[in-house]
Amino acid sequence: MSEIKASCDEIRDKTLKLKNDSHCLRDETDINTYWNTRYTREAFEDRSAEITLWKNVIQLLYDDLEREVQYMQDDKSKTEDVLKFLNLNFKITNHCKSIRDERESADFCHDNASVELDVEHKNLEKLKTLLTETCQAAWEQLNKLQELKMNVAHDLENKVNAICINTKLLELTKNSEYLHLKDPSRVAKQSITYEKWLQWCKHLKRCIKDELVLSKKMRESMFLPRNKTKYDLRSQNDKINSALRKRIYETKRIQNELEWLQYNLLTDKERLLKEIKRLEDTVSVQLNSKKLAETLSDERTYIRGAELCTDITENSLKKERFQLDSNIKNLTCKLDQTRRTFNDLLEQISAITVELEHKKSYIKSRSEMSRVQKTTRQKELNSKES
Repeated sequence: MSEIKASCDEIRDKTLKLKNDSHCLRDETDINTYWNTRYTREAFEDRSAEITLWKNVIQLLYDDLEREVQYMQDDKSKTEDVLKFLNLNFKITNHCKSIRDERESADFCHDNASVELDVEHKNLEKLKTLLTETCQAAWEQLNKLQELKMNVAHDLENKVNAICINTKLLELTKNSEYLHLKDPSRVAKQSITYEKWLQWCKHLKRCIKDELVLSKKMRESMFLPRNKTKYDLRSQNDKINSALRKRIYETKRIQNELEWLQYNLLTDKERLLKEIKRLEDTVSVQLNSKKLAETLSDERTYIRGAELCTDITENSLKKERFQLDSNIKNLTCKLDQTRRTFNDLLEQISAITVELEHKKSYIKSRSEMSRVQKTTRQKELNSKES
């Protein structure tokens, strides 16, 4: 009996001890599970907060990047418009040169206007090269920004996805449905360490800021050539207009002088024509007088006998014939001289008329150049307004 009692007491002691140990184990397990779960949730919350923080930082930089892409596209378009305007100026300069090449005679010379047109052509070549290089650099920078924008957008999508997954995981409890056991040792192949992830976020942030700074500097560098091009073209255009105005003023002054000379020469031409007519009439009168004197002398040869003598009448006729011959010779010489002068006058009038036509043609070509330049300036103003 004593042995049974001792055995029962031993079993009861073991049962009590086991019960107490089990109770302690259950309490310890519940406490550890509670705190482990809490630490895990806090880790999820901290991780979500950190990802959200970096997501907000990257999102702000992404917005700046989008605006910078738009700014870069606008500045590139403006620079390309200026480049197109340069090509238009090339056409106008070449057109002005071709118009000036149509000049004739003494007007076809290498004057100040030609020098300024050559200078403008060289400046256009330099500006075109500069703007072309600027547009090429802007295009390359724009491609970099677009590529960086795609990478940042992809990173933001990953961060949003991670935040959504963490949010859903925080909503789960031990009593949630559709829970099942998984392999605790399974790790995703693309998984990286926290240090690498943090390094990647900092690297992405630094890359965005560097590209934004570089892009801003490039846009500022694009602004200078555009305005330099406009002001240089305007200054050179003013120089060309000044040279052309000076040239057209000199041409009009010469034209007025030529017209005055032409008027005087035409007046002298009428006078010479009248003088030639009078000289011809005088020569005709002198010839008639000579005919009369010679007829009288010839008729006197029919006098017969002693009456045919060299008397005062004969001497007077000889003297008259001599004087008439001298008069006719002098008048004929003067008539020939007057005719030669008249021919020279006609040649001079013809030369002045041709030169006047050249001057009028030059003035007409200058008017055409002014019209072309005015049209160009109007297009420039319209492009600025748009």
